Amino acid sequence: QGTGGSSAVSKCSAAARGYIQDRFQRLLAGRQRRRAPLIHRGYYIRARAVDHCVQDFLLKTQSHPRTQVLSLGAGFDSLYFRLKDMGLLHHTVVYEVDFPSVVCQKATLIKRMEELSALVGDTAGEGLGAITFSGEDYKLLGVDLSELSELGRALEEAGLDNEIPTLFIAEVVLTYMENSRSDALIQWAAERFPRACFLLYEQVHPEDPFGRVMQQHFSQLNSALHSLTQYPDCEAQQKRFLGRGWTECSVMDMNEFFTCCIPEDEQQRVQALEPFDEYEEWHLKCSHYFVLTASKGMDPSWTPLLPSVTVPHHAGPVGMAGSIPAAVCARLSGIPGLRRYGHCSVLIKPDVILTTGGFGEEDGQHCRLRNFHVLSKHAGYWKAECVTKKHPDKRWGERLYHTVSCVSDSLALVVGGRMSPSSAGLGMLWLKFPEIYNASDPGDIAVELVNLQPAAEPATLRWRHSTTEVTFKGEQYLFVYGGRSALEPVLGDWYFLHTRELSSTLIAVEGPVPESRHSHSACSWEGGVLIAGGLGAAEQPLGSVFLLRELEHGFRWQAVETYPPLIPRYSHTAHVHEGKLLLVGGVWFHASSVPGITVIDLMTGLCLDYVINVEHLEWPLMLHNHSSVFLPNEKELLVIGGGGNCFSFGTHLNPEPVSLSLSSILTSH
Repeated sequence: QGTGGSSAVSKCSAAARGYIQDRFQRLLAGRQRRRAPLIHRGYYIRARAVDHCVQDFLLKTQSHPRTQVLSLGAGFDSLYFRLKDMGLLHHTVVYEVDFPSVVCQKATLIKRMEELSALVGDTAGEGLGAITFSGEDYKLLGVDLSELSELGRALEEAGLDNEIPTLFIAEVVLTYMENSRSDALIQWAAERFPRACFLLYEQVHPEDPFGRVMQQHFSQLNSALHSLTQYPDCEAQQKRFLGRGWTECSVMDMNEFFTCCIPEDEQQRVQALEPFDEYEEWHLKCSHYFVLTASKGMDPSWTPLLPSVTVPHHAGPVGMAGSIPAAVCARLSGIPGLRRYGHCSVLIKPDVILTTGGFGEEDGQHCRLRNFHVLSKHAGYWKAECVTKKHPDKRWGERLYHTVSCVSDSLALVVGGRMSPSSAGLGMLWLKFPEIYNASDPGDIAVELVNLQPAAEPATLRWRHSTTEVTFKGEQYLFVYGGRSALEPVLGDWYFLHTRELSSTLIAVEGPVPESRHSHSACSWEGGVLIAGGLGAAEQPLGSVFLLRELEHGFRWQAVETYPPLIPRYSHTAHVHEGKLLLVGGVWFHASSVPGITVIDLMTGLCLDYVINVEHLEWPLMLHNHSSVFLPNEKELLVIGGGGNCFSFGTHLNPEPVSLSLSSILTSH
């Protein structure tokens, strides 16, 4: 019941910001709170999915003299009032069922609000058994859904007609019931109603890292998600309905629904409503919820309420070439400075890693981080060191999604980054540190921050970009590419910054220009740059790989073909080792698994996916918004930080760095 109240508040907030059109939800929600943009998007897609199917049902049955909609566990939803207001209920009665206490509260609210009671019109026959509220085309019944005989009796008393076309709606309801009871309800609906449709919206994929955080959240609320144990994916849910009397069943996750069922102009409208920079959590939320429609006995011309998925349906498992063990680094547990995301980690000396920026944990609080962090390896073990900053905080500006490039033994350049998603990007900074560093007696590492004049400004006012070292005619440059800014949701431009003078230099580039992207990966290779993946203009992950190759008079873009084609992804990290491109983690729409490590042979284009074996970790490893450092001699990959705000389920930060041993997959054959 608590989750019902809080979802009404979230829908109300989404309506207030223009995501959905619903002037009735605020009258039913009781309290009002402004939710975060990520929550707005989540409730937008939920409302769109339900409305899409309900309105399609009403449209396809409009030639019938009478139809009915039965909303199970309706809570404080405003569906009836919206449909009535739109003039869509000419010959349809809406029945809502929920716990008696919820229904009583709702009935009181409706009677009290002129705007609501006027739409219902005359009421009669209330207080008969379970009928708490009864208008001509709207009935509120207080019944426990798990008591089927009682439910059947109450519906009959309220005038439900088993013979006419009926739409059942269960919007995150059945999963709170024991599976035997929800299964019985699905079967009961199919057996009792010869012509019916069923609309289900709920969670899926409990076992991946996001799914584990999601499950834990609902367990802590004392409202565990029961369906997930028996029906962990869309396919299992489909079989569930087809095995219980329904003859047709379509299902799609919410990434597929957004791509297939929401027109492009509407997608763009929603994407522009509020400053937004939580793409990873949005796509993960969407891959963990699905919408399903089942039907039976409808007219011969009946077409499903959901289209067949025309985008490549990623239901099949990714063919994994092998697995890579993950281990926590001994002696690094419990160091709060390493729990962060949107940060940057860079090797400033052999076996010395500097981590800066991001969002994470400081003094028990979640915030944008000012502190720097150094890991150094001594006698085979990593240990954390303190960093003192000279002339610190104002210049640093608490940035996320910046880049740091080491240009000498004592100098690194910070490019871009942001504070909030609505603020302009931040410019450039030098970080100076001592040339000599004794790992056996580190003491404090002093890092001096040196502000730069606004040199090459447009190049630097961006975030989620890449900065990569390239060589042209023997000179060193930094190649700044892609990203996004406060004005442009995705950038496709690039700049060559001369490393010594930091002036933007014009160098000719030919060949097919890659599509704009951010959250991609970029690695130096043979004097040029390898760009892989990223999030493109329509917030769709990209699977393209490009090489920016040095020529005599400039550079040339060329596409790198991969076999099989690379699964589109973004928010991953990348490294090159002996002619192989390694992609680490990220987010993809391939819901059956999470990205591990992909190895692309740059000579042959062969592309192999490896799963990361996390059985020795006691916590979910979220491989997005992380940083990684590759140590070629040990063939070891160190993953630092990672995670994000998991929708309304809380913030997950990977608690400690993880070491991946790649020797088994990088041995030369």
